[in-house]
Amino acid sequence: MISAKAVVGTGGVLLAFDAKGHARSGPAGSDIVCAAFSVLARTAYKALEGLEGLELRGYAPEPGILSFEVLKPAVNAERAAGIADFLVVGLLDLARDYPEALVFSVERNLEE
Repeated sequence: MISAKAVVGTGGVLLAFDAKGHARSGPAGSDIVCAAFSVLARTAYKALEGLEGLELRGYAPEPGILSFEVLKPAVNAERAAGIADFLVVGLLDLARDYPEALVFSVERNLEE
């Protein structure tokens, strides 16, 4: 099972993300939950990485582990919030559809 958590701050910006585990909902290379999760998480990371002014520290030492935190916010906070919304909505839907393969939580940190 994949266990993931997003920490979202004021204005809906993503402050941190942590994920561990494997969906195990299909054969390796054909697991649709794993594929969907990976696309959402990796795309969000890459999109945040490209934002002006934003600094990230990421950690992905092996398949099944992805963790990152925002060290410095983006110049365009609205765009950063949109990326966070993309990730959170997508993962909440995926967890709702496949609760046996993904547990996802969102923590609100309004004091960042």
